Amino acid sequence: MVSRPDPPAGLALVLLAGAVLFVAGAAALGAWPPLVAVESGSMEPTVERGDLVVVTAVDRMPWGGIDGDSTPGSASESGDVVVFSPPGHEGPPILHRVAFAVEDGEDWTDRGDTDLIDGDCETLRHCPAPYDGYITYGDANGEYDQSAGISPVVRPEWIDAQAAVALPSLGWPRLGFDAVVTRFGAAGLLGVGALVGLSGGLFGVMLGRVYDRL
Repeated sequence: MVSRPDPPAGLALVLLAGAVLFVAGAAALGAWPPLVAVESGSMEPTVERGDLVVVTAVDRMPWGGIDGDSTPGSASESGDVVVFSPPGHEGPPILHRVAFAVEDGEDWTDRGDTDLIDGDCETLRHCPAPYDGYITYGDANGEYDQSAGISPVVRPEWIDAQAAVALPSLGWPRLGFDAVVTRFGAAGLLGVGALVGLSGGLFGVMLGRVYDRL
């Protein structure tokens, strides 16, 4: 007769192994958190609302830096998608594409796509560039972030991570969790925890019954 491990113990080992792999993966990617749930449609169709994006540190393989050589609105977009947090920005970090790099004092409208600029350097708040940085935009937006007032010229140190791959629709559970916490606060968090615990318990009981019948 072949001995079998206790189902709860086996489940605990699986969960522990998953947690270890997650932490190891995060360490290899060099970014925390290594997964970002997309809350808006500003990067559609490249990245859609509800997608889960795996991110890495900007100096990790295969990046080794930020590529800002992109042609907005064309099939040859090659600018890297980055996660950044400008000072004073409220809400989650911004996930947008780097259009091109600029230098301190540069009139960047000379190199930008005129269809994505509302005005000229004399009328735009963030032109000329007040320091070295990047011009950014959302693929689905009609203006550069620095023209629309979404962000100043992005300093390199504001960039938290770089997008590696998008996992379609896997971010919805995280967005739902965040929505509950935002609306109901600590009470909502406790409620979600209790629901998860109850669901886990029921799953464990069902798994044990199926296991006993094998």
